[in-house]
Amino acid sequence: MASSEEDTSNDGDMPPTAAAVAVGAHLLGFSDEILLHILSHVPSTDLVLNVRRTCRKLAVLCLDKSLTHTVLLQKDYEASEDKVKQLVKEIGREIQQLNMAGCYWLSGATIEHVARCRSLVKVNLSGCHLTSLRLSKMLSALQHLRSLAIDVSPGFDAGQLSGECKATLSRVRELKQTLYTPSYGVVPCCTSLEKLLLYFEILDRTREGAILSGQLMVGQSNVPHYQNLRVFYARLAPGYINQEVVRLYLAVLSDRTPENLHAFLISVPGSFAESGATKNLLDSMARNVALDALQLPKSWLNGSSLLQHMKFNNPFYFSFSRCTLSGGHLIQRVIDGAKELRSLASLNLSGCVHCLSPDSLLRKAEDDIDSGILETLVASCRNLRHLNLSAAHHHSSEGPGRHLCQLLARLRHLRSLSLPVCSVADSAPRSDRVPAMHAVPRGFGKKVRIGVQSCPNPFSGQAGPQPSSVFWSLLKNVPFLERLELIGSNFSSAMPRNEPAIRNSLPPCSRAQNVGDSEVAAIGQLAFLRHLTLAQLPSILTGSGLVSIGLQCQQLQSLSLANLGMMGKVVYMSALSDMLKHCKRLKDLRLEQPYFSANAQFFQALSQCSALQRLCLVSRSGTLQPEAVLAFMARCLHVVVCHMFTGESLATCKSLQQSLLRSFQAERPALNVVIFPLLHEGLTNVIRDVPMVHLDEITLFKSRVAEEPPNLWW
Repeated sequence: MASSEEDTSNDGDMPPTAAAVAVGAHLLGFSDEILLHILSHVPSTDLVLNVRRTCRKLAVLCLDKSLTHTVLLQKDYEASEDKVKQLVKEIGREIQQLNMAGCYWLSGATIEHVARCRSLVKVNLSGCHLTSLRLSKMLSALQHLRSLAIDVSPGFDAGQLSGECKATLSRVRELKQTLYTPSYGVVPCCTSLEKLLLYFEILDRTREGAILSGQLMVGQSNVPHYQNLRVFYARLAPGYINQEVVRLYLAVLSDRTPENLHAFLISVPGSFAESGATKNLLDSMARNVALDALQLPKSWLNGSSLLQHMKFNNPFYFSFSRCTLSGGHLIQRVIDGAKELRSLASLNLSGCVHCLSPDSLLRKAEDDIDSGILETLVASCRNLRHLNLSAAHHHSSEGPGRHLCQLLARLRHLRSLSLPVCSVADSAPRSDRVPAMHAVPRGFGKKVRIGVQSCPNPFSGQAGPQPSSVFWSLLKNVPFLERLELIGSNFSSAMPRNEPAIRNSLPPCSRAQNVGDSEVAAIGQLAFLRHLTLAQLPSILTGSGLVSIGLQCQQLQSLSLANLGMMGKVVYMSALSDMLKHCKRLKDLRLEQPYFSANAQFFQALSQCSALQRLCLVSRSGTLQPEAVLAFMARCLHVVVCHMFTGESLATCKSLQQSLLRSFQAERPALNVVIFPLLHEGLTNVIRDVPMVHLDEITLFKSRVAEEPPNLWW
């Protein structure tokens, strides 16, 4: 560099060379504030173990308190055992917040090094290997700890916790506990709890086939202490045992409702019968507390006048998922007669089929919504950032300004949105659309499609966004949307998170036939889009809209596609291959499509997603080429999660899984491979054989918009 500068200075009449300009614009020429912001996006292990060693200035900046006080190892699949140990050794005393959630590849001995971070105030160890004894040893050294997240697995014994450990737990104010076995966990030791988050993932049977019972908790020492509780949150996986165990947690709350309780949330798939204790609890809450966040099982709200008696202060989150809540009740009891709710940031109305109609008893699925109810909702909740209206038929009537998309366009602060496919269709059928009866042929896609215009070239732009469509206008008015879900009203995943797997799902809604490639192309307007889900769009003809998304949505990190176009034929393979060429930041890809052929062409295109980390393929009667999978894994060095459920035989699946583990596990310690035949009862077998923490986020399908209150944890 010095020689370049000297050469430039000698030629005074010559313009500066490229080398000289590069020197002047060197990264280290930026201010410390800008450099610290840039460095904040570098993984902590790279920051401390690599970047810090490049020069003196970076050696100082990489140890700045703004970078070392909070260390995030979640999804840092490059964080090996040695790197984590060295990281703790070098900056352990500086770390105050540590997130190791989902670091399943790290051994218990490595996790134990967390005890050296004596200044820890907040630590998330969900999904990490921890025994009762290791947890006791670790917490005994963390006297400043105030926030803790752990798993409670079979074999956990609170009797093994030392006195020093219990002293630390007595000072913990926030606890997130994921239960894989019936237990109170460490809750009875946490006498100062203000926030309690409980995730129930207990299987009804052990791997040996024994039936579990919540009665295992009877006789366990002590009971939960809820007197200071401000937030109570419980999320249950399917299964009667989870309901049985959560009732034991709620029994203490029913005796005396905490005076400072301001958020009460229980998420239960399916029905959850109300008991005498829960009725007493809800009556007490209605009398004594004013809530900011509420979510209750649908059976507790359906046909109940509970909402009429509940008091709300400055609510920021409501979830009425799957409830038979009519639009009239929503306006009268929740919004309090069109009262302005500036504080409401997140609203989940997924599965509320009657929430936009005045009378829930008379409405049919194909009936139009009452635009007046939606208009009142939008006007009252102008600051909404997260809105979920999926799993319902929300059909708009004709008339200027009355379409659901036109009304939602007024919510300029939206950051995440989930809608049923039929809700974004224009009110009147468009002339360029195929009649519904011919749009999706049954069988294997071999029937003649009467009256269909020739398919547009996916790369010619003929299926670009239509400025006249209401969906295009909606997306234009919410340009900062980061998560978008378009899910068919009748869509049922072959591998769902919270519902039973159904082989014969319902056909798509007739209005969904009016949503095709041009509507998908309109999504390309969202320059800040990070997460996209498209499920059950029957009128996808070529998938050309996917190319527009790949070209324009350069921030896209996760993509989930399910049941696009004809069910017996994958019509969008060429467009998908072209799209993937442009998805340089894509980390997660989930594909669910019957008869999908995971061949060399597909994996060659996927190999161009250089940032890809997790792949899930779900395909009934689908096929895969083992050689293509192995070649793909060899090219994509960052892929650590590879889950494939197809129509291949068990022998083929096992052979491929063993080959992948044998070839790549040594260089990728976090490698998580599940190759399994997709049978009608296959999901149950998979969950029994693989820990749920490995399957939940990408493998099992669910809507994620407004699923939990914003900033609930970390």
